[in-house]
Amino acid sequence: MCPLHTFSSVARSHNFAASAVSRRHQFLIRSLGGVRGSASSRRMAAGVTNLSSLGLEADAGSILKRITPPLDSGLHKGQAGKIAVIGGCREYTGAPYFAAISALKIGADLSHVFCTKDAAPVIKSYSPELIVHPVLEESYSIREDEKASVSSLVVAEVKKWMERFDCLVVGPGLGRDAFLMDCISEIMRHARQSNIPIVVDGDGLFLVTNNLGLIAGYSLAVLTPNVNEYKRLVEKVLGRNADDQDAAEQLLSLSRSVGGATILRKGNADLISDGETVSVVSAFGSPRRCGGQGDILSGSVAVFSSWARQQISEHSERLNFSSSNPMVLGCIAGSALLRKAASLAFAENKRATLTTDIIESLGASLEEICPAK
Repeated sequence: MCPLHTFSSVARSHNFAASAVSRRHQFLIRSLGGVRGSASSRRMAAGVTNLSSLGLEADAGSILKRITPPLDSGLHKGQAGKIAVIGGCREYTGAPYFAAISALKIGADLSHVFCTKDAAPVIKSYSPELIVHPVLEESYSIREDEKASVSSLVVAEVKKWMERFDCLVVGPGLGRDAFLMDCISEIMRHARQSNIPIVVDGDGLFLVTNNLGLIAGYSLAVLTPNVNEYKRLVEKVLGRNADDQDAAEQLLSLSRSVGGATILRKGNADLISDGETVSVVSAFGSPRRCGGQGDILSGSVAVFSSWARQQISEHSERLNFSSSNPMVLGCIAGSALLRKAASLAFAENKRATLTTDIIESLGASLEEICPAK
């Protein structure tokens, strides 16, 4: 059985001879369920020098079981989640599809994609399950004197749907067209005003890195940077280079510096922080690094964060994590499930493993942990 590590689990490939003091720190941190607050993070920095020294593990399966809603014949369409992906342009159509279809494969009821008019027919052809809105525009298709009016129309078209969604995924396949980026900025501002969670990935991270005010102080925002995206974010926010030796401490500082937005730093072990805790998911997934796995993750985090938020709202006493951040829980669940699905897909396909194979393994992976009744 593939172990699922959460809430400060550790990559097993390193050995660490802990001193009595650091072992005592590990016990205290384990009791708290993570690295919490400035005092404990100072102790961690004093007693350990890298992730492997934390030596903490917990079972992501327990989180997945607690936040995944049971299937109920009394539910109506939409109650299990309505996700929207904002992304997709002429060059990039696969990324928004991967994010949107992954949300459906995990169990969301409805998945929308807001993309450019050029991308829409292609994305529609991938699957009839997705609701595709060809409303975004790029600079090449509009005159300079039309930009203000077109921008208003684009933003208004997305805003009229906004209240229906449980979470937005912003960035997969978005591209970096300046006019489009301005429109997306307005859409994100409206989502904040409406208190709608936002998962930022891909080109959305380029936008946010250059306009931190879009997510600063917004506790319902999640950033999912890869290695290079994380480096740019650290340089922009903290003014220094990314540090692998004190990765957990630096991530904690980074999240605090953007006002508590949750950051999921992707890597051999995924690190997650909201400025209060640091969690690590290090279960082995697959050595195959086919493109698109980050898009699966963003769609997965959107669904699980929405479910966690709903479960905490409705059943906080029974679930006993009313003080937990649903975005952190969603990141842990999404990271763990992706790694399990990647492992299953690789076991069957080896070097031929594609992102679509991993997507097809999502359902079986979740079923193994949370059987449908």
